[in-house]
Amino acid sequence: MWGGSKLSSSGSRFLGGLRSGFQSTQVDSSRLTTSAVYPKNQLSWILQIKPWVFNENRIMWFKSYSITFACLNWMKSYRLPWTRPYSTSRTTVDRNEVKTFLALAHRWWDEQGVYAPLHSMNDLRVPFIRDNLLRTVATHQPGKPLSGMKILDVGCGGGLLTEPLGRLGASVIGIDPVDENIKTAQHHKSFDPVLDKRIEYRTCSLEEIVKDTVETFDAVVASEVVEHVIDLETFIQCCFQVLKPDGSLFITTINKTQLSYALGIVFSEQIAGIVPKGTHTWEKFVSPEKLESILESNGLSVQTVVGMLYNPFSGYWHWSENTSLNYAAHALKSSLQEQPAPAEFALKGEAEELQAEASTNSGVQEELKK
Repeated sequence: MWGGSKLSSSGSRFLGGLRSGFQSTQVDSSRLTTSAVYPKNQLSWILQIKPWVFNENRIMWFKSYSITFACLNWMKSYRLPWTRPYSTSRTTVDRNEVKTFLALAHRWWDEQGVYAPLHSMNDLRVPFIRDNLLRTVATHQPGKPLSGMKILDVGCGGGLLTEPLGRLGASVIGIDPVDENIKTAQHHKSFDPVLDKRIEYRTCSLEEIVKDTVETFDAVVASEVVEHVIDLETFIQCCFQVLKPDGSLFITTINKTQLSYALGIVFSEQIAGIVPKGTHTWEKFVSPEKLESILESNGLSVQTVVGMLYNPFSGYWHWSENTSLNYAAHALKSSLQEQPAPAEFALKGEAEELQAEASTNSGVQEELKK
C-alpha cells in the first residue's frame, strides 16, 4: 500500500539500526574503531581505520560495514515477528465484551433488529471476500466458486457471514467465545442440510486453536471483530499462524476518528439506537494506517484498503474512497515466509555476502590488513 518500491526484509532490518550504527563509528575524531566479536565459527573482525585514508566511495563502504556490525549484535537476540512463539497465557478476548454480546445472542437472525446493519453489510463483504479469493485460483466451480477452500470466521457470532461463505462452497469453521452465539449459529444452520455439512462451529477464542491449526486455512475473516479485542498485535499474530502461505486475511472494522466517535457512538448508540449502548469503545477503534503497520510487521502484505459507508435511512452499505468511518482490508501471507530462517543465520549469510563483495576491492583489502 505504501508508495515506492519495497526493501527486502534484510534491507529494512539494517535501516532500523542506521543511526546508532553510524554514530558508534565516531567515538574518536582521529581514528574510527569498531568491532564485532562472535563465538567460534562466526564472524570476528576488528577495524581500525583512519577516516582520511579513503575517498568518498570507500568511506561509504566502511559505513555500511560498521552498520552491519552494529545490527548483527542487536539482531542476535531479536526474533522475526512471525517466528515468535505464541504464549497461551495471553488472550485477545475482552470479558466485558462477552457480557455485552451474551445479552444479544438470541437476536442475531432478526434482520430488522440490532444486527440489521450486519445483515446488510453482507452485500459488500461477501463479494469482497469471494472476488479476492478467486484471484488466487486458476479455475472454480460454477455455483460453488469457493469449493475446496478452508475459511476461518473469527468472531462469527450467530453465523451471519459464515453461512453465505458456506453457500459459496467453502468449508468454514466459525469460532466465537460466547457460547450462546454458537448455539444460535448451530441452530440456524441445522435448517439447511448442505450448510450442516460445510460449516463447523466452536466455542473458543482464536488463540485457543492456533496450536492445532497452524497453516490450515486459505482465508481468515475477522469482520467487525478487531475493534472488540484487547490485544490486536496478538490477534494478528494468531491470524498469521493459522493461514497457509499465500493465504488471505480479511478485516472490516471502524476507523479511529472524531467522525467515527460522533456517528459510530454518539449517534448510532446514544441517539438513534441503531446499535445497543456500550457495543463499541472508541479507544479500541483502529486507523487503516495503524492496522496496516501491524499487519506488515507481522508478515502480512496489505493488498487493499477501501472505505465503507452505511446509510441508516435506507439500511444499505456502499463502497467509498473515504475511510474515515468503516473500512475493509485484504492482506496476504507471503509464501516467502513459509520457513523463515533464524535471524542470526540470515544475518550471517548477509555478512558473508558483504565479505565476498569486499574481496573484489583490492584497495579496501589492503587497508583492512593494516
